[in-house]
Amino acid sequence: MNATPTVVNDVMTHRVVALRTGAVFKDIVKTMHEWRVSALPVLDETGTVVGVVSEADLLPKEEYGDGDIGHYEQVRHPADIHKADAVSAAELMTEPPVTVTPDAPLAHAARLMARHRVKRLPVVGRDGTLKGIVSRSDLLKVFLRQDREIAEEVRREVVVRLFGTHTEAIRVDVHDGVVTLAGRVHETALIPLAARLARAVPGAVDVACALTGPPHRPSPAGRPDTGRSRMP
Repeated sequence: MNATPTVVNDVMTHRVVALRTGAVFKDIVKTMHEWRVSALPVLDETGTVVGVVSEADLLPKEEYGDGDIGHYEQVRHPADIHKADAVSAAELMTEPPVTVTPDAPLAHAARLMARHRVKRLPVVGRDGTLKGIVSRSDLLKVFLRQDREIAEEVRREVVVRLFGTHTEAIRVDVHDGVVTLAGRVHETALIPLAARLARAVPGAVDVACALTGPPHRPSPAGRPDTGRSRMP
């Protein structure tokens, strides 16, 4: 990867197929099959994303297609029963849509997908118009970064920024995305921050932090200096 992916725009699919609200059931199924996708954004006449039709929205047509609907299903699944009779995207779609903006961090998109239990998100501009689509697999592209690239960024953006330019004593190793920080630093209070920032570097899988503070200097009496003053 030539550039570090940090926001949705870096990994999203820009060429996207979408539906109009008037698209009919069979055309929706055909479009999903041809494009090999399991969900499609729905646009109104202005191009604004107003909903999403997924395979889950289409399945009630098969599940309740025989019209044999018991009282239990009517009470527990009224929305699905309604969709069993739907024929257009406007009737089938889930609304309001869960969307994300192109400049959103990848972590934000991942949290939205997990919270709403969806596999992909329409990417919209500030005016609500469709800009692309981002999927779970797109978000995982960040982990294709080479270990060398991750190590360089950790040293440049974490080690040097926190501990200054004279950081030869600090070692940064990356293996299979796992970052190891080792060595001695003067500001021990910054060690937890260094680990947290290294974990946030795109492509980092985990961080093993072995940073330590400066060695204790012995007191003139030959005992470790505890930092406490003693009476003569």
